[in-house]
Amino acid sequence: MTGEHESGGRWPGGAGQPLLLGVRHHGPGSARAVRAALAAARPKTVLIEGPPEADALIPLAADEDMRPPVALLAHAVDEPGRSAFWPMAEFSPEWVAIRWALEHGVPARFIDLPATHTLAWGRDPESESGGPAGPAGEEIPQPAEDGACGTGGEGDGGTATRPDVRIDPLAALAGAAGYDDPERWWEDVVEHRGPGEGDPFAPFDVLEEAMGALRETYGSGGHDRDLVREAYMRLQVRAAQREFGERVAVVCGAWHVPALRERTTVAADRARLKGLPKVKADMTWVPWTHRRLSRVSGYGAGIDSPGWYGHLFAASDRPVERWLTKVAGLLRAEDRLVSSAHVIEAVRLARTLAAMRGRPLPGLTETTDAVRAVMCEGSDVPLALVHDRLVVGDVLGEVPRTAPAVPLQRDLDRLQRSLRLKPEALERELELDLRKDTDAGRSRMLHRLRLLGVAWGEPAASRGSTGTFRETWRLRWEPELSVRVAEAGVWGTTVLAAATAKAEADAVSAQGLAEVTALAERCLLAELPDALPVVMRVLTDRAALDTDVGHLAQALPALVRSLRYGDVRGTDTRALAEVAAGLAERVFVGLPPACAALDADAAEDMRRHVDAVHGAVGLLADAREQQVDPERRDPASGGGRDLRGRWHAVLRVLTGRDTVPGVVRGRAVRLLLDDGKLAQDDAARLMGLVLSPGTPPQDAAAWIEGFVGGGSGGGMLLVHDERLLALVDDWLTGVPAEAFTDVLPLLRRTFSAYEPGVRRTLGEQVRRAPEERSGGAKSGHFGIPGFAADLDPGRADAVLPVVRLLLGLDDDNLVGVDG
Repeated sequence: MTGEHESGGRWPGGAGQPLLLGVRHHGPGSARAVRAALAAARPKTVLIEGPPEADALIPLAADEDMRPPVALLAHAVDEPGRSAFWPMAEFSPEWVAIRWALEHGVPARFIDLPATHTLAWGRDPESESGGPAGPAGEEIPQPAEDGACGTGGEGDGGTATRPDVRIDPLAALAGAAGYDDPERWWEDVVEHRGPGEGDPFAPFDVLEEAMGALRETYGSGGHDRDLVREAYMRLQVRAAQREFGERVAVVCGAWHVPALRERTTVAADRARLKGLPKVKADMTWVPWTHRRLSRVSGYGAGIDSPGWYGHLFAASDRPVERWLTKVAGLLRAEDRLVSSAHVIEAVRLARTLAAMRGRPLPGLTETTDAVRAVMCEGSDVPLALVHDRLVVGDVLGEVPRTAPAVPLQRDLDRLQRSLRLKPEALERELELDLRKDTDAGRSRMLHRLRLLGVAWGEPAASRGSTGTFRETWRLRWEPELSVRVAEAGVWGTTVLAAATAKAEADAVSAQGLAEVTALAERCLLAELPDALPVVMRVLTDRAALDTDVGHLAQALPALVRSLRYGDVRGTDTRALAEVAAGLAERVFVGLPPACAALDADAAEDMRRHVDAVHGAVGLLADAREQQVDPERRDPASGGGRDLRGRWHAVLRVLTGRDTVPGVVRGRAVRLLLDDGKLAQDDAARLMGLVLSPGTPPQDAAAWIEGFVGGGSGGGMLLVHDERLLALVDDWLTGVPAEAFTDVLPLLRRTFSAYEPGVRRTLGEQVRRAPEERSGGAKSGHFGIPGFAADLDPGRADAVLPVVRLLLGLDDDNLVGVDG
């Protein structure tokens, strides 16, 4: 029965019965129906499925700075990583109910199981996997498995007929109606039909009847924790009725409505709640995204198309026409040829498909098929863009500054505002020039957040300059980063203090020397002067104890890279340079013995270590020359030049030892040749010795790989020096047939890394007759135009004006090849 009330609203059901509005979480049809039902009934209070600790946060929903999608975040005070979310979009029935209550001055409360139990329940090692029970809640790290109509949570006990089967209510109802797609069924019966004609309560009556039949058949449907949650909700409904009378409206998942309608005793409900575990919990609002509302994100109560549902809720009329216009706008922005005629034709096709399929209106399936056929010319590539940008979407909500937050979050908000770096859900690249104060501040903040495990930005390769004053970041804000900020709050109340404390703790707990050196580099990037002494002390101790040359070689490059940041970031790196120099000396002493008797894999690893140390020694030598005071420099020491000299001596030792693997010996020869410490004739002599018939083909191939492979630019070396190419060619043609298959993988790996142009030029040279090639090499005249035995001073000097202009040098600062 429907009763009339003095306030003018109509109340369905009998006297003393609450108005139970069963909904689908994040369903725009349910949201519209809730709004219509509340307007017709005008209850004295609105109860909503959600954690009651959030009651104090409800008024913030009326703040003009609050823009959904947002989520209620609950986390354990003593364990911030133990957390759960209750997301709400603009088209979520819960959000509509909150807004209606605030607009009409009606008290609103949450009535689900408190988060203090939910979080402790999820932590219970005896509990089932799947996370705590939320009204579409999501736990981090494990999302809850709430169904579309509120089938969430697991618990102890229950009376389910089939307790081992976890059902999806929408899938069960869709199957009974002959549909194989629950989303399509929901669209047909709810989204495309709107509230009941003349009776705003009709949709809820029908849905309650359907859910009642399911609960009679399946009991709790395998979601046994729902029995505990529903007991708590019944107690809260009774308490509200005592306070406000019979005019109490409840907005909850439709799955729970039959249980809330069930007549039970207060004692029985309290007995279910006895002995529940508890933790102290904090709660706040945090921004959310449409992408995190989608089912593909792992969210148990997610929907396939949050962007589409948001459009259906916001579009007052002609939703199909408006949607296809949005699609056309997106494709045009991506330089696709889409006109208004395409939109008109797509609308016609979508309507025709809906009629053929017996649907009341075109749904997402029909509009997608129409877009593919008309606007995308049958291609799924642009259609994937439409799905990503519009069907799912990258909308990021906002919460007011007055929302509760941990001190670290408030400091991060302050930094974001002062540095004008707003979090966005859409991934984007950010180019930073560290010579500018704002960009330098952004770099510091992003590096400090990475130290804290808040991966808002990831460093990316710069497309322009590779200097140390340039950085490129790839930014994307995900909602769970709010949890990471709360977790990092244990390290300090500001980003600087927290990053400093975290770096110090990481240094002490680091397992290897390479970890400490990498941490030292990150401290310099993040500009943590207070953490650096602790990191350096640990680094010195670990370096003194570690005798593994591989570990030392791994640690040295990161340590030396850190020296480059002193000039740009104004950091004193002299102590770091001394530690790096000591580390380099130990590598010099230990490298030759460490290169003996290595298998193929270990030899390749050692080759990479030699490359890394070579680059690090060059940087370290430059840094030492810049940091040593010219007035105090000891002429006998030679500074950086002496360091390079000792390294070159080590490389010479490696080239002459037969116990050193060929790939390492070849690379040592190549490095000496590149540094001008080995004449080309000597390099050719060493290559000739290695490629002589007495050397096993596998060893010779490994030497060639070390000399001209590994991304060292060896292809260009062979192009410019036909003597070396002739040696390789002669050796290769003389490899016995039985050994050729063994050396072929090494050679393919070596030469396949060359650029196509380099391979083509080498092929042209190899195709020439051997006598022409050898004759050219002996006479100094080469067959490729532009190549000669010696440097052409006239041609070299011709480029000097351009080089002078690029470097900004005066005429006196750049001389020609004749001196």
